[in-house]
Amino acid sequence: MLQRNPDPDWWRQAIIYQIYPRSFCDSNGDGIGDLKGITSKVPYLASLGVDAVWLSPFYPSGLRDGGYDVSDYRNVDPRIGTLEDFDEMSKALEEVNIKVMVDIVPNHSSDEHVWFQDALKAGKGSKERERYIFRDGLGASKDIPPTDWQCAFGGPSWTPSGCDDGQWYYHMFDSSQPDWNWDNPEVQEDFINTLRFWADRGVSGFRIDVAHALVKDFNSPLPNWKEMCEIREKKLRNGNKHITHPYMDRDEVQEIYKDWRKVFEEYNPPLFAVAECWVAPDRKPMYASSEGLGQAFSFDMMLCNFDAKEYRDCVKHSLKDSKEAGSSTTWVLSNHDEIRHVTRYGLPNVPNEGYPEFDDAFNEYKRSKFTKPPVDVAMGLRRAKAATLMILGLPGSTYIYQGEELGLPEVIEIPDDQRQDPHFHRTKGECPGRDGCRVPLPWVSTAKNFGFGNDKPPHLPQPGWMKDYSVNLQEGPEASGSTLNFYRQALDIRKELQCEEELEWLEHANDEVLHFARPGKWEVFMNASKEAIALPAGRKVLISSNGQTVGGMIDGETTAWLLAE
Repeated sequence: MLQRNPDPDWWRQAIIYQIYPRSFCDSNGDGIGDLKGITSKVPYLASLGVDAVWLSPFYPSGLRDGGYDVSDYRNVDPRIGTLEDFDEMSKALEEVNIKVMVDIVPNHSSDEHVWFQDALKAGKGSKERERYIFRDGLGASKDIPPTDWQCAFGGPSWTPSGCDDGQWYYHMFDSSQPDWNWDNPEVQEDFINTLRFWADRGVSGFRIDVAHALVKDFNSPLPNWKEMCEIREKKLRNGNKHITHPYMDRDEVQEIYKDWRKVFEEYNPPLFAVAECWVAPDRKPMYASSEGLGQAFSFDMMLCNFDAKEYRDCVKHSLKDSKEAGSSTTWVLSNHDEIRHVTRYGLPNVPNEGYPEFDDAFNEYKRSKFTKPPVDVAMGLRRAKAATLMILGLPGSTYIYQGEELGLPEVIEIPDDQRQDPHFHRTKGECPGRDGCRVPLPWVSTAKNFGFGNDKPPHLPQPGWMKDYSVNLQEGPEASGSTLNFYRQALDIRKELQCEEELEWLEHANDEVLHFARPGKWEVFMNASKEAIALPAGRKVLISSNGQTVGGMIDGETTAWLLAE
């Protein structure tokens, strides 16, 4: 087992870099990124200055949902490597003091998982089927789904077993992802074994996929889909614990995480986990509790417009949530599920009320309208760098998605026949899906496949313009103004200035200014307007998101860090 840093609070203000392994670096030229590719880029990760990497699923998978359809939770997909490769990668990262987090997908498995195949073979009423959620169909021939519920990717959430027994299985996502039955002790025990398996290999933490949706109640009379949507809306907006949803954010899920916490505490220092939980703000602290997972994603910032008031409100309620939980706040602008924020910020602002993650109109616009150019990429990059410098100045941990340090926009021009996301296919193209943020990275502008791999084309096509964002073009003194060097400089300064998790708001006459101080260290000054304004007098500028401040002025859509008085 790898030796861990004894600091139990390393994660509270860490910089965590998300790697989507299939799209990071391909070491053997088969078109798919792999663990050896990650190992080869450890010097790059070290030069960036991150504290940990979070690996999206690298497990054996049918790849119907980008690896989130897991067929074996305690192994490595042969297309990505071996357990020995994982150990080699972990050792290389440990040598440069970068910790490893892995993705755990506990809501569902792949339909290729041996337990699901056993369930199909064992038949109706078997103990094997009790590990999943099977129900009889309706009607005399049982050929009608048990409910009219829709899955998150579009289409019905029930699929016939295919065993001519009148049974259907439930899947919140694609039909290739049958949901586990978390009332089953075997399922509970198996995930405990999975946590220990990776902890014993030296990982320091876990990201928990769909953490709010494990526990389900299929015994009570089930509402129809319209009623389900109404219940969801009330629960998301009100957070009332008395509003009970059949499968979303049920109180019972916390009992699972209390058991996981006991496992985390077996290690020194204790492991931590961050929950992906799309829940009402007053429910989030339960997931981030020290008795549970320890931290929860705050997606609010990722879904804000580029707007000082929205940012201020987001920071205030996010800090309040984390303080209530005794945790630290998480800040994130992009990930493998969302539009890259350079593109998102290149769109006009749209009306946004309340908490943005619950505003369906806002979400729908940002998810789909970017497919209809024009996107102002220059404005998007300018805003993206300003927002990045702002969140890096906040107390808490920041999660960076691979490629955002290069200023990558979303890849829009993927041919329909090369798209992989089930969301695209199940909605018959109405939703563009998430492939655009999962296109492999460009490393060398003049190399085949831009240095991602030296033989077969990448599993998702790289457009020609990506060469202009390649790492090699953004390295070195001659590229001092590059986005990559901006990230490196900001992370380096942040480490020098890092202090207690406190924030003091500083008032400004201009409502489009966001100004706060990290007591005794530095101030963050964001000008979210389009016009240049004066900086506070007498302050030394440590870094600016546009690379310069002239005559005590700061440009519009720019953030600067100032040395505190």
